[in-house]
Amino acid sequence: MTLESTSAPSSPAIRFWPVEDLDRLTPDPFLDEVLRDEPVTRIRLPYGSGHAWLVTRYEDVRFVTSDPRFSREQVVGRPVTTMAPTPVASHTAGLQYIDPPRHTRLRRVVARAFTARSMERLRPMTERIANQLLDAMEEAGSPADLMECLHTPLPIAVVCWFLGVDEGDWRAWAGNSEALLSKADAKERNQAARTATRDRVVGLLRRRRDEPRDDLAGVLAEATASGEITDDEAISLAMAVYVSGGHAVRNNSGSMMYALLTHPEQLERLCREPELVPKAVEELYRYVPHRNGVGIPRIALEDVELGGHLIKEGDVVYNAYVAANRDPEVFPSPDELDFDRPGPGHLAFGNGPHFCLAALMARMEADVMITTVLRRFPDLRLAVAPDEVEFQREGLIRGPRTLPVRW
Repeated sequence: MTLESTSAPSSPAIRFWPVEDLDRLTPDPFLDEVLRDEPVTRIRLPYGSGHAWLVTRYEDVRFVTSDPRFSREQVVGRPVTTMAPTPVASHTAGLQYIDPPRHTRLRRVVARAFTARSMERLRPMTERIANQLLDAMEEAGSPADLMECLHTPLPIAVVCWFLGVDEGDWRAWAGNSEALLSKADAKERNQAARTATRDRVVGLLRRRRDEPRDDLAGVLAEATASGEITDDEAISLAMAVYVSGGHAVRNNSGSMMYALLTHPEQLERLCREPELVPKAVEELYRYVPHRNGVGIPRIALEDVELGGHLIKEGDVVYNAYVAANRDPEVFPSPDELDFDRPGPGHLAFGNGPHFCLAALMARMEADVMITTVLRRFPDLRLAVAPDEVEFQREGLIRGPRTLPVRW
């Protein structure tokens, strides 16, 4: 790590953070270090320009993500230090880059699709598809790749159903999800995936105007027809749900299963006590480092004191949810996987106005996948050594590329 001098003696030195790929579920040692020694510090990332504040402590992350003096909207069009070679925010940026009250208005529209009725229908459908996928895996025989057989197709099927995509088209939607969340030098691939996905969303919303249904596309089409939201806002909302409900769930759920397979005592306990799965899912979300580096930054709209430092108006601020989930002041023995852990909830889905739109759906899917797999394959185990499991490279969301298992 390189420390760079700074002209502001009252501010911490600027640390360069390369955000390198890490092995499997290994916590980032840089985050461990700053959380311990300097929980509010200044960093420079591999791309972009300037420097930023990095916030790692649980209560500080909650503070920044819920305080209106820190804006995501002000990031748009602004050069910032970043993990990716291509600027994430632009003048066409969507839901993730707007502030209340506009952000609140748009989320209120999406909430209409997350009704008790739709959620009641969603779980049985998820269980049905999960069992069909595991039927095919069992028929093909042991060993098998659980990512290919379950963790990749199921989240795409669920989010497509929620959006309103016809079942025959689910496979066609699946191809671009990984490229949408890559930090590699693949600008053309990323843009092509974004364009293809956007075109599919536009076509779906157009059909829903003529064929109304009780799904997210139907809700968004109705809201655009009434003038409540614009076409661009509807597209942004649909794409946000698609990305978080597809690619992110794939990787998170795969990492959760890898964590269980490498913690046999906890795995055996869930087989004996399936009623513990919902609580185990929450601990797994806390325990699993679900992303590399940090996500979308915020801009301070005025001077704010935090952690003994003065964050000045216009400063860039990143929040490290992964670090906050391992804050020992909040989660004692944070590196242990403990299904009986008391205390506050994790921040894997974010916090404040930008709390993940698809959190309810993602929790349900993880519950269904773990419950169904353990019920059908109580003797499930890795088919290779734990350190031979291949994880994705150059991705923003961490997760297994393959997960070989036998039973």
